[in-house]
Amino acid sequence: MPFPTYAVSTELDAVNQILSSVGQAPVTTLDLQNPEVSIVLNTLREVNKQVQAEGWIYNAERHYAFTPDSTTNEIAYPSNVLQLDANREHHKDKIDVVRRNGKLYDRYNHTYEFTKVVEADVVWYFDFTDVPPAFQAYITARAARMCCVKMVGDRELQALLQEQEMMTRAAAI
Repeated sequence: MPFPTYAVSTELDAVNQILSSVGQAPVTTLDLQNPEVSIVLNTLREVNKQVQAEGWIYNAERHYAFTPDSTTNEIAYPSNVLQLDANREHHKDKIDVVRRNGKLYDRYNHTYEFTKVVEADVVWYFDFTDVPPAFQAYITARAARMCCVKMVGDRELQALLQEQEMMTRAAAI
């Protein structure tokens, strides 16, 4: 089965590429009432998070400064953070931050309050359209393999899609 080679840049493009990979017709909208579209789109979004959570050059930052709120001394935990850890070079072992109640919490000192800027190593989550093209291709290929398992169950097709997934991962790396 040939794989589509057009560029993926939107979720709709990716969904249509995945649908094509599993022998389904393309769609013009992301209508979640359509069961195939719903499965594919949910799988694509989950794979997007999984891949980005690995931390890549485009979404990982070291020494990112989080400043406490001037009135509460608390730091809101950004909703687009997949991983966050206090930078060990800067803080040594003086703090250990985690997410609790939508805020940073220091497990060593048992507090939500911070008197200084927290430098952290962060892995950010980006919408699919903001992910570099090589990673979009990898995410799409991985989601296509997973959708094949969920929707088709054809072992030969799964093997072909797994090979495509490995090639796109290699290209992303």
